[in-house]
Amino acid sequence: MEDHSLDEFRRRWQEELAQAQAQRKRRRPEVAEWRPPRPEVAPGHGEQASGYLALAQGLLEGAGRPPAARATRAERQDAASRSRSPPAREGAGGGEQLVDQLIRDLNEMEDVPFFDIQLPYELAINIFQYLDRRDLGRCAQVSKTWKVIAEDEVLWYRLCQQEGHLPESSISDYSCWKLIFQECRAREHMLRTNWKNRKGAVSELEHVPDAVLCDVHSHDGVVIAGYTSGDVRVWDTRTWDYMAPFLDSEYEEDEPGMQPYVSFVRINSSLAVAAYEDGFVNIWDLRTGKYPIHRFEHDARVQALALSPGDATVATASAFDVVMLRPNEEGYWQIAAEFEVQKLVDYLEVVPNTGRYPVAVAAAGDLVYLLKADDSARTLHYVYGQPVTCLDVSATQAAFGVKSLGWVHEGNKILVCSLEAERCLSKLGNALGDFTCVNLRDSPPNLVVSGNMDRRVRIHDLRTNKIALSLSAHQLGVSAVQMDDWKIVSGGEEGLVSVWDYRMNQKLWEVHSRHPVRHISFNSHSLITANVPCERVVRSADPDNFATHRRHRGLIHAYEFAVDQLALQSTLPICRPPCDTMVGHNYDLVLAFPYDSV
Repeated sequence: MEDHSLDEFRRRWQEELAQAQAQRKRRRPEVAEWRPPRPEVAPGHGEQASGYLALAQGLLEGAGRPPAARATRAERQDAASRSRSPPAREGAGGGEQLVDQLIRDLNEMEDVPFFDIQLPYELAINIFQYLDRRDLGRCAQVSKTWKVIAEDEVLWYRLCQQEGHLPESSISDYSCWKLIFQECRAREHMLRTNWKNRKGAVSELEHVPDAVLCDVHSHDGVVIAGYTSGDVRVWDTRTWDYMAPFLDSEYEEDEPGMQPYVSFVRINSSLAVAAYEDGFVNIWDLRTGKYPIHRFEHDARVQALALSPGDATVATASAFDVVMLRPNEEGYWQIAAEFEVQKLVDYLEVVPNTGRYPVAVAAAGDLVYLLKADDSARTLHYVYGQPVTCLDVSATQAAFGVKSLGWVHEGNKILVCSLEAERCLSKLGNALGDFTCVNLRDSPPNLVVSGNMDRRVRIHDLRTNKIALSLSAHQLGVSAVQMDDWKIVSGGEEGLVSVWDYRMNQKLWEVHSRHPVRHISFNSHSLITANVPCERVVRSADPDNFATHRRHRGLIHAYEFAVDQLALQSTLPICRPPCDTMVGHNYDLVLAFPYDSV
């Protein structure tokens, strides 16, 4: 009986549908509102025909009518209520059930749930943690439930940590980490724009009168400089404190002007170290005061000095000895290790993050030593007649330039060695000139930047052992170089400092000074450059002849790109009046005292 009713329903539905379409064609083509016609039905089948017509009306409204005139849910429910009228015969029950099922399906199709499975909140957070900032923003637009999950503080705090924003903060420091992330991104974009346009403030760090600059080093915005007068000065550019204090060397003051030159200076977050021409090494604690906390003496001149960037480990090289100094558990400085090498040391670096036993890498002629405090000196590299021309280390690797000599000239190369396996991993480049500088510690992963006497700056890819980019940078050779994820800052022997956007292979800007660039250090918002003279002789000690003396003493420049000011128009620290100056004398001296750019 049910099968017979269903077949009868299908046959009559097709007939009525054909009649309705034929009548609609005979009517006007443009009507305000379309309604299906009600065809004549045979006597005795009124109730059942009304069910067929309701079903046909629903189908025609869903398929035959344009989308703008589709029936609403109320109309479909009205049609369903009409179709539920008492049937005239028992066989009409199957048609009514089919119509009801059709109406329920249409109602469910209008409210399709996107995520009808209720997941635990912790499980949803674990799923969303694999999304980046763009995916989280898109998920927040799906529904209210997803918006709550996508804006969870744990997710945005993790994104801040992954992108390097506020690395030392905890999740409880801020109430809205999404807003903090947006502010950090906006500040990063502003800093990058200022870098590209050279928009900021530039300052020349105050010099020591009647002295020539000997060496400069910096760490995280703190700068240390040593002079021919034996003076050591420290500046904190993070707080714009350019009135640098002197670090006392504890030499006798009975013989003024007889102090030895400062050979090397190094600094990290807590220590400052200076080595002198007479073999003395002074160590200062920046947190306690200007007097040295330890003093070590060599029998000969100090040839190389190194300081660990992360801990209190100092390495010095004098004659054929390499000494590593470190405080013990009570805080007293002592010799942690002492090594004897075969040749004079040219370059010395301390490996960061080595734990209890310090590790250093020393280059002496054509030998490269791996010096571990708990072991004897090991030879990391040795090829007779191929001296090392530059050196840099990271926590796991060492990179150094090798000069090729002899009948078979293979080209000068950069070798990258593993400190753990003590073997060569990569041979990079094939240049005719000597590699004068290499930066491995500050470079992005799998990349190394180097400078050469052939005037080119090269980016080497450690994954393919090929040159990723080569820039013609300086006329007299490259003396210092550093890179990050989008730019390169290089210095040359002619005194030129150049900033490059290596993704676009384009020079952004450059500045020039008289002396060779010996030190470059930058972060996201600041740049420190130092032009150190080759000659350590004061040409003119007459204080009145300021311009002549200034050409020969060396320069230290500090650039701050977080300041919304043109760097070319910023005033020097000597031209900035102090806050306690009287109003009558509070004028800009840059107008009366011109800046000598040479």
